Amino acid sequence: MATHLDLEEQEQLDALKHFWSRWGNLITWVLIAVLGAYAAWNGWQYWERRQAGLAAALYDEVDRAAQAGDAARVERALADIKDKYGSTTYAAHAGLRGAKYLNEQGKLAEAKAALAWVADKAPNDGLRAVARLRLASVQLGEKAYDEALKTLNASFPPQFVALAADRRGDVLLQQGKRELAAAEFGKAYQGMSADTAGDYRRLVGIKLNALGIDPDAAGAKVGATS
Repeated sequence: MATHLDLEEQEQLDALKHFWSRWGNLITWVLIAVLGAYAAWNGWQYWERRQAGLAAALYDEVDRAAQAGDAARVERALADIKDKYGSTTYAAHAGLRGAKYLNEQGKLAEAKAALAWVADKAPNDGLRAVARLRLASVQLGEKAYDEALKTLNASFPPQFVALAADRRGDVLLQQGKRELAAAEFGKAYQGMSADTAGDYRRLVGIKLNALGIDPDAAGAKVGATS
């Protein structure tokens, strides 16, 4: 009986040895790959959390410097966050916050540079669109009309299309191109929902009224031709 069990165990052991000699290396490498990928994923997650935390601290520095009225400090913190954590959402928000302060201080070149950076480097379409709209406003204030129109001719996400049209209307109106401005205001009015953008839509309607145009008629015309 003992001999029979020994033989059966030996057969099982031989089968296991054969299986391992054939597949052992593959199994080992698969396990190494899986465990390595898991370790790499954990390392990446840790790195991203650390980067986000450090970027958040620099965003706070930009905000505090702006509140303190320290333009040089704002610019230093902006340069640091762009250089070290430029791919983070915090860097884009810092660029928008810093640009707002710099624009208020009359440092228009620096404000435009910050907004152009966000428009080019922000990690999502929404932040890039906000930066373009604000950049166009600064350019409009400088009467750099062609530059503003170039900024506004970029691609915008659907939720920003009407806002871009309204801003283009402002630029064209300043250029004395009343018909083109009215067409852009009409697109903006027609593209805004009365429920979600009521006050803004009414403002666009006032612009159309000032040009002697019925807002609803202008919107209907744009809708029929677009």
